[in-house]
Amino acid sequence: MTKKERMEEIVPILNDYAYHYYVLDKPIVSDYDYDILYDELVKLEEETGIILPSSPTRKVGGEVLPGFKKVEHEIRLYSLNKCNDYMGLEKFISDVKKVIKTPKFTVEYKFDGLRIVAKYKDGYLVQASTRGDGIVGEDVTEQVKTIRSVPMQIDYKGEVIVAGEGVMTLSSLEKYNKTASIKLKNPRNAVSGAIRNLDPKETARRNLDVVFYDLIKIDKDTLHSQEEVQEFLVKNKFLTGKLFEVCSSGREIEKIIERIDRIKATLDIQIDGLVIKLNDLKQREELGTTSKFPKWAIAYKFAPLEVTSKLLDVEWNVGRTGKVTPTAVISPVYLAGATVSRATLNNYDDILRKKVKINSLVFVRRSNEVIPEILGVAKYEDNAREIEKPTKCPSCKSELVEDGANIFCINEDCKEKVISKLVYFASKKCMNIEGLSEKIISLLFSLGKLRTYQDFYKLNRSDFEGLEGFKDKKINNILSSIEKSKSCKLNNFIDSLSINGVGEKTSKDLVKKYKTLNNLMAANYEDLVNIKDVGEITAKNIIDFFSNEKNKSEINALLGLGVRIQEEKEIEVDKTNFFYNKKFVLTGTLQNYTRSNATKLIEDRGGVVSNSVSKNTDCVIFGVEAGSKLERAKELNVLIINESEFESYLKG
Repeated sequence: MTKKERMEEIVPILNDYAYHYYVLDKPIVSDYDYDILYDELVKLEEETGIILPSSPTRKVGGEVLPGFKKVEHEIRLYSLNKCNDYMGLEKFISDVKKVIKTPKFTVEYKFDGLRIVAKYKDGYLVQASTRGDGIVGEDVTEQVKTIRSVPMQIDYKGEVIVAGEGVMTLSSLEKYNKTASIKLKNPRNAVSGAIRNLDPKETARRNLDVVFYDLIKIDKDTLHSQEEVQEFLVKNKFLTGKLFEVCSSGREIEKIIERIDRIKATLDIQIDGLVIKLNDLKQREELGTTSKFPKWAIAYKFAPLEVTSKLLDVEWNVGRTGKVTPTAVISPVYLAGATVSRATLNNYDDILRKKVKINSLVFVRRSNEVIPEILGVAKYEDNAREIEKPTKCPSCKSELVEDGANIFCINEDCKEKVISKLVYFASKKCMNIEGLSEKIISLLFSLGKLRTYQDFYKLNRSDFEGLEGFKDKKINNILSSIEKSKSCKLNNFIDSLSINGVGEKTSKDLVKKYKTLNNLMAANYEDLVNIKDVGEITAKNIIDFFSNEKNKSEINALLGLGVRIQEEKEIEVDKTNFFYNKKFVLTGTLQNYTRSNATKLIEDRGGVVSNSVSKNTDCVIFGVEAGSKLERAKELNVLIINESEFESYLKG
C-alpha cells in the first residue's frame, strides 16, 4: 500500500469518527485512538506534500486571507416574515389556506446566528458564503472548512446548494471565554466575528457549528417536501436541528411553541423562535414571495428582550415618496447586543395609539433583533408633554397632506425628498453607482451639481476637484462607477425611478409582463391590475408617472446620456393560437405544472393570467381541489378547462 492509498483509507475513517462526535453527539472511539490516527495522517501529509480534499486536517485553518471575495447567489435568498403572537400566526395560516386548502406545516428551531450557504459538487464542498443582502454574499469557504460539523465530502454526487445557520453553543462560548483575553458577549456576535474573520485559524478556535435546514438547489433528484429535504440532509451527514415536526393545524403548532418556550432556556444552543414552513415544495411555488419574504413561511419569535428608556424627542423625516415619518430619540440603552439611541414610531396614529409623550419613560424592544421599536409607555414624568403632529414639511416647510394614517410632503422640489430619491437611484439595488454615499450625494446637492437623475451622468472631474477628501483615485473610481452604471437591467431601472408602490419585486413583475420600457410606458390600467400583487392604487401610480411630461423628459434625457437598458426579448407570438389576447385564471393544483410555469406558458403565447374571476375572464384552468374560483366561473358561464385540455391547447 502506498502512502497516498493509506491516506485515502484513513480520511473517511476520521471523518466518520468526527460525524459521530460532532453531529450525532455519540462518539464511537476514544480521543486517544482518534489522535493516533489523526497524527498518522498529518505525518503522511508532511511526507507526501498531499492533502486530500476531504482531509480533516483542513479544519485547523490556513493562512490569513487578503480580503473577502463577493459571491453572487445562484438563487436569491429571502429573509422570513415574523410574528410574535398567535394572532399573527393564525393570519399566516389563514393566508396560506386561501390558496392551499389542506396545508401541512413543518416546525423547526429558529437559530440566532449567521446564515451560511454551502455548495457541493461531485460530493465535495467547493464554496461557502454568507447570505449578505440575499443577492450577493461573501466567500467564507476557508472559514467554514474549519467547522468540524460541516462535512467536507457527502454521498450525493450531483451539484447541490444547502443553507444553514452558523452557531456557537453556550458551552463552547463559556469554554472559549475561560482562556480568551477578550471575552465574547454572546453567541451571535461570536459566530459573526468568527466566520467573517480573515484568519481561518480564529474561526477554528471558536468551535462553531453550522446547523443545516434548507436546500436551495439540487440538479438531479426531485424532492417534494421539507420532510424529504430533512431526510436528504440527514442522509448526507449534515448537522440538523433537534426539532423537526409536521403539523396540520394552528393548534398543533401552538402546542409546540408553548413546549419550546418553556424549555428554551435549558438548551445549549441559542434560539429566538421557531420557523414554520409549508411542507409541500410545489405548493410553495403557488404561494410565491413578496419583495422581501416567502409567503409560505414565517418565523414565530419568542417574547423579545425589552428595556425602558426616556423619550427625549421625536424627529420627523421625509422619504423619497414624500412620506413624513417620526423617529424617536431615546436615552442610549443596551439592548439585544447593541447600544441604541433611536427607535421606530410608524406614524402619528402609532404615537396616539401608544400614548407616548416627550420625557416619558417608554418600553423599547429590538424588533426582530434589528430595528428598535417603542412599544408603549412605562411611566409619565412630571414634565411629560404631547408630541405635536407636524403641519409643515420639516425640510421645505411646505404644507403637509394627510392620506389615511400617513402624512406626505407633495412638493417635488423638497430637498430631503429629492436627496432620498437620488440616494435610492444610485443604490446597489437600482443603478448601483458605487462610491456615491448619501453624504456625498447631499454634498453635491448643496453645491447645485445634483438635482435630477440625469445629473449623475453629467458629473465630471471638475465637480469633485478641490472638495475635501477627494483625491484622484477616489474621483476616478466614482466616475468609472457612473460610467459602468449606464448599462443596467430593465427591472433595476424601473425600481430606480421611485414610482409610488413600485419596488424591487413589482419591477421584476412588470418586466416579466411588458418586456420593454416602451411597452410599460404604454401600459393600460386594466392590464396592470391583472398583474399579481399590483393593486388599483399602484396601477394608477404607474399610469400617472408615465403620463407626466416631466418624468418622460427625464427618462429620455437618461437615454440620451448613454443609459443602456437591457430589455427582455419579445417573443414572436402566433396570434391565431388559443391563448392570444385572452384572460385566464388558474385555480387548484395542477399535477404537471407549477403555478409559475403554467403562467409563463400562457404569457409566452400572448395570454394574461389574473388572480380573480370576473365577467372579463375568458377561461379558467382548474386542477385538483379547485375552490371558489371554479364556482364563480360556472356562475358567469366562463369557459372551464382541465389540465388535460390545457395541455392539448398548448400543443395547438
